[in-house]
Amino acid sequence: MIARARSLAVIALVAVGALGVISSTQTWLTVTLSDGAQHELTVPGASAIPVLAPLSLAVLALGAALSIVGRVLAHVFGALAVVLGGVLAVLTWQVAFQQPIGAVTSVVTEATGIAGADAVGELVAGIVPTPWPAVTLVGWVVLVAAGVLIVATAHRWRRGGRRYRTDAPAEAPAAASGSRPHDAIDDWDDLSRGDDPTAT
Repeated sequence: MIARARSLAVIALVAVGALGVISSTQTWLTVTLSDGAQHELTVPGASAIPVLAPLSLAVLALGAALSIVGRVLAHVFGALAVVLGGVLAVLTWQVAFQQPIGAVTSVVTEATGIAGADAVGELVAGIVPTPWPAVTLVGWVVLVAAGVLIVATAHRWRRGGRRYRTDAPAEAPAAASGSRPHDAIDDWDDLSRGDDPTAT
């Protein structure tokens, strides 16, 4: 489980970040106006929660960077994931279950020219949420869980960068070649190591 914790955390952060970005472009609320014609307006996630798209991009960046950082930064990223997930979960829960006027004010103002929370509140006859806020809320819960997993297991993760290091001695190729006749390829290998094959 520990060996797979980093991979699971990276996948979770990238997936949730992508979900947040996609969700920010989808309709979260449908607003009915009491203007006689009962006009309906759609409110995308980015309008309901202005910080939704930038914070989702931040989660994506955390997920991408988590695959290469060391243990100390991994703990920092895990804590950030918990904080971001908690903040976004609270904001999304309010939109999904309370439908505050503030979540639709910008869209109503743009469509009608009427500004101010009180004026917009008098104009709005009803607000109906779509499934998107609830789906996104589940994503933030996953984000918090992934952050907790990172904080709890990062100290046992394998250190990064080993795949780019070698512990083989510099003369290993030469030793290996001693079991067969010296040929032109060996001469090129010698040159690559800085040795002059014509010296002998």
